[in-house]
Amino acid sequence: MNSRQLHAARMLGAALLAAGLGACASLNREQAEQQQYVDEPVERIYNRGTDALDQGRYPRALRNFEEVERQHPYSSWARRAMLMEAYAHYQNNQYDEAIEDAQRFIALHPGNESAPYAYYLVAICHFERILDVGRDQATTERALQALNDVVRRYPESSYARDARLKIDMVYDQLAGKEMAVGRFYLERDMHLAAINRFRNVVENENYQRTSHTPEALHRLVEAYLSVGMTEEAQRMAAISGHNFPGNEWYQRSYTLMTDSGVAPVAEEEAERRGWFGRTFGAVF
Repeated sequence: MNSRQLHAARMLGAALLAAGLGACASLNREQAEQQQYVDEPVERIYNRGTDALDQGRYPRALRNFEEVERQHPYSSWARRAMLMEAYAHYQNNQYDEAIEDAQRFIALHPGNESAPYAYYLVAICHFERILDVGRDQATTERALQALNDVVRRYPESSYARDARLKIDMVYDQLAGKEMAVGRFYLERDMHLAAINRFRNVVENENYQRTSHTPEALHRLVEAYLSVGMTEEAQRMAAISGHNFPGNEWYQRSYTLMTDSGVAPVAEEEAERRGWFGRTFGAVF
């Protein structure tokens, strides 16, 4: 065999070897894909997801629940998996993703028995992101809307009972925001603006039973005295004493009134003037 023939033989051998290796690689990839995407009993995949969830391995749990949906999209297991994805995201503090999954469940299965939980999960995701009273309260408003949605749709459910408790907490947060703004105005001698904020706390029926009402009444006494509205200051002090007689804020109002030379109005006289029934008597 001359050198030219030897070279050709070598080239042919290399080509055949490359083709063989390529075929093997292609076969290996195909086998790997078959192994990766082989159908499994849905219970096994779902249980792997719940086991991972129990262990706090949320990304692994999500992969298994997503696989349930991929392999068995029209099964009852897929519906469960969809809601479990929302819960796994929530547990991992991925609130936007949890809300998206829960809302997807609601859109696809509005009449499902687990729909109340999906609505509740949306509300909780908003509720747990409520910021302090010094910040914008858009998240608080969204939480309030979602919690009220749970109560409106499923008033007799355990979710509604918990939602009502959280609604009270949300109103306390919003009333606290009003108080923070009112104090800001009061410290800068912007008395009328401060009065509007404090009156909103004592007159808004959603804020009246919050923890901020006693202070709001005292701040009104303080603001009214500052602008010379003596009778209004006496009225707020009388209402405070009538509803919160042992509260420190009433004691502060009483001290402020006497130090300012303004006599507090006795309860009998305040009742005769209709101060209790006119605005607050039916509430406090």
